[in-house]
Formats: sequence, C-alpha cells, structure tokens
Amino acid sequence: MELSDLYSQKILDLAGNALQPARLDHPDGSARKVSRVCGSVIEVDVGIEQGIIAAYGHDVSACALGQTSAAVVAREIVGTPVTEFRQLREQMHAMLKQHGTPPVGKWSDLRFLEPVRDYPARHMSTLLVFDAVVAAIEKAESAESVVVDR
Repeated sequence: MELSDLYSQKILDLAGNALQPARLDHPDGSARKVSRVCGSVIEVDVGIEQGIIAAYGHDVSACALGQTSAAVVAREIVGTPVTEFRQLREQMHAMLKQHGTPPVGKWSDLRFLEPVRDYPARHMSTLLVFDAVVAAIEKAESAESVVVDR
C-alpha cells in the first residue's frame, strides 16, 4: 500500500463532513496536543458531569487522518463515560501499534483508520485527539480533587 492509499474516500468523507464543535466557554478541562512529525495541532475542551462527558469542543488543524479521528470523536463523545473514552484511547493505540482490533459500536467508523498502522509516522496525528481528550479529562479530574478550605 502506498501512502496515498491511506486517504480512502471514506476517510476524506469523514474529514470533509466533520462537525466543528466550538470551543467551550467554561470547560472543566482543556488540552492542546501537537504532532512534532507533521505539525498537526488539536485543542480540546470537555465538560464532565458525574463521570460522563457532557460537553465537548475542539479546534483542529490537522491532516485528513487527524481530522477523521477528530470528526468521529466530535460526533460521538457527548454522553460517553470517561472510563469508556479512556478504553477507546487504549484501543486506538493498540490498533495502530500492536495490531489490535478496531473499535465497534458507535466508534466503528474508526476502523477506516486501521491501515494507518503500517505508517508509524502517521500514528501521532491519528491519535492526537484521543491523547488530547484524555489530558483534558485528567485536568478536569485534577481540578475536582482540589478542595478549597475557608
């Protein structure tokens, strides 16, 4: 497979028709991740209520692979338990780096990114949104653990 073959019509459709959820005014957690290899950048915001991702916003400047990952996340993340999203991140890392199985259910469109496993230089941009969301979740959880004593 040639690098250009990664950019299937389905990848281009997902990236080209992506939701662009605006950044949140008052997020519980935010994170910015950059791919040093290709320069892709994603900034995400999350709102979390009782362990569920209740709000999401992002700003994406990435290649079609990063845009595709971000598009599926933007479409499906609201209503997802934090623990499920962390598992999804691990599954995506395993799919690309350890020949793991692609996600199923509402995340099944991520299977179109499976061929990226043969191109390690493209892993980081594909995984950027997952790493950013988990970092934002960790910031939100860290803020929750701070107790102000008056």
